[in-house]
Amino acid sequence: MIKIQLVDDEPNILSSLRRLLKPQGWEVHTYDNVESALGGLLEHNYAVIVSDYQMPTADGVTYLQFAKQRQPDAMRLVLSAHGDRTSMIKAINQAEVYRYLSKPWNDYEVVATIKSAIDLYQLKVENRQLQNEVDTQKAMLRAREQELLRLEAENPGITRVQRDADGSVLISNND
Repeated sequence: MIKIQLVDDEPNILSSLRRLLKPQGWEVHTYDNVESALGGLLEHNYAVIVSDYQMPTADGVTYLQFAKQRQPDAMRLVLSAHGDRTSMIKAINQAEVYRYLSKPWNDYEVVATIKSAIDLYQLKVENRQLQNEVDTQKAMLRAREQELLRLEAENPGITRVQRDADGSVLISNND
């Protein structure tokens, strides 16, 4: 199940976003303060984390930096009524924010952006799984190669196969 974390100090914003996202079938967790949101990062793995930019105890970029350390694959978005260039650059550079959404928002844009973020999250997870499989296969190949080298050292020529013109293996008794 895809999990979304929403962090905003305004409860009405959280309930509006929850209503907007509910039809998508995602599990949406809302937090009205950074401290409880940090606890949520320890309990759940999120595909997308959306944070308000300005909150009383910490700004959204600082929170998203912590979130990035805890859940590096989660896609991070900032939701803010204060869309100045400096804050956007800070969000992108420091917390590697995927998108910057403005308040008031367009419902379609929010849903489409989160869907796009989820797609990227799933690609990241799949790529990591595939990379782990490749690494495991490489390790197996190295082990087999080492075994072949060991066998060749003990019994020179054992790893060489002689074939005839049609590719059949030739078996000869050299005794």
